[in-house]
Amino acid sequence: MTAIMAGTRAEMLRLRRWPALWVMLGVWLLLNIIFDYVFTYLAYRNGGGFASEGVSRERLLAGLMPDAVPEAVVQGMPMFGGAIMLTLGALAAGSGYGWGTWKTAFSQGPGRLTVTAGTLAALACVVVGLVVVTFAVDLGFASTLATVEGQSIAWPAAGDVAGAFGGGLLILGMWTVAGVAIGTLARSPALAIGLGAVWVLVVENLLRGAGTLLDWLQPLTDVTPGTVAGSVAAALGATPVSDEGGTPGVVTNLSGGSSIALALAYLAVFAVLTGVLVRRRDVN
Repeated sequence: MTAIMAGTRAEMLRLRRWPALWVMLGVWLLLNIIFDYVFTYLAYRNGGGFASEGVSRERLLAGLMPDAVPEAVVQGMPMFGGAIMLTLGALAAGSGYGWGTWKTAFSQGPGRLTVTAGTLAALACVVVGLVVVTFAVDLGFASTLATVEGQSIAWPAAGDVAGAFGGGLLILGMWTVAGVAIGTLARSPALAIGLGAVWVLVVENLLRGAGTLLDWLQPLTDVTPGTVAGSVAAALGATPVSDEGGTPGVVTNLSGGSSIALALAYLAVFAVLTGVLVRRRDVN
């Protein structure tokens, strides 16, 4: 345990000094602000537009208020947040092979699995910090907009905040560990990022579209990682893409309990797969 903690501190030091980390986290926060608040507020002021056709101004305004922050936080995570965190995980694992750092760490460190556990723990800290900052940013924007529009500020219920916080950790954590697994499998950050991004942004959407036409494919599309993440977000109040003003990636294919169980299973499988690959394969 001491070795894992030391590895976590070392990995946190590497990540903090890594410009790519701050760029990707900044991109997520920017996308979160633009899609959750900027576009929605412009649609509210202009009476529609920005993928909000058919949504009443009252509903648009309600979605901008502080009590709607838990839903706003998670609604972009299944697709956009997932793609960014998968990229981060793939870079964190794949770059070590490209730079040769894993070869040194695995041969001189406390052990391959210990080093890998430290990397996963450090990335877990990043995910926790990102969800906390996302909540803070969204609450700040929502409070500002409520003041500008002369609305009373009603804070979200503690239970809703706790649920969204846990759901955000689960969604982003699952995608991050998936990125680590892909980066370890490919042993190349560029290839891992390409495979992961294509899967999250393209393949899963195509499979869900085909699943509506092919009955035999539907059971498979219902349990893919993206569908699982989207169902978790929908269970927490995010608007499904099938509804007016819905968010891409948010779906209702699975119930809340089933989607959470499958997300935990995926997280465990990706972590175990990473450990098996690190332990059994040569680092060259």
